[in-house]
Amino acid sequence: MTTPPTPELPFATVDLDRQSRCGFPEVVYAEGKTPEWVEGVLRRLAENGQDAFATRVSAEQAAHLSTVLPHGIQDRLARTFFWKASSIPTPSLGVVEVVTAGTSDLPVAQEALITARVMGANAEMIVDVGVAGIHRLLRQRDRLNAADVIIAVAGMDGALPSVVGGLVECPVIAVPTSIGYGAAFGGLAPLLTMLNSCSSGVAVVNIDAGFKAGYVAARIIRRIYRNSTT
Repeated sequence: MTTPPTPELPFATVDLDRQSRCGFPEVVYAEGKTPEWVEGVLRRLAENGQDAFATRVSAEQAAHLSTVLPHGIQDRLARTFFWKASSIPTPSLGVVEVVTAGTSDLPVAQEALITARVMGANAEMIVDVGVAGIHRLLRQRDRLNAADVIIAVAGMDGALPSVVGGLVECPVIAVPTSIGYGAAFGGLAPLLTMLNSCSSGVAVVNIDAGFKAGYVAARIIRRIYRNSTT
């Protein structure tokens, strides 16, 4: 058995076999790393012809990367950085609909949106349609019903995914956010609400984990459309 390539840097061991195993290269979680560490891992991925994607990129890291890797694509709301290194075009398959309960949930939702797009899914966004004004959500039923996967992002009481899950037949990935007053406990209250959803088609990721939701949604899409070339 051949040992997968894992170049060792002074601060990281880079997994260059992840794309063959999982369908997408290794992703860099930038939080807690120096700008130079993030750059080093991204460069090593790109040098091996793999797309390089980083999440939770701070303002300091973003400024550094814009200088040393000027061709990268940054999204400061999502706090992501993407460097397209491979020559293979990124597909835009299926429909992932990202739905937010409120405007304050946008940074987490944007992380999910960008991640899903980078991973090859056609992702769209519906903003500020929480249950406090449920008519706003109901007017979007045609878009919701056309989706292959829905990512529902909500803080506060976290009720949105249950409502969405009761309206559609596709999988719903629920993302609790840390938005809310004191009794929301930094996202714990919406997390527990989502875990106890009455809607059977709802699965839940961690608090503020937009990346995880976007990644899972894109893997579902890639599986559905695995024989597609466009």
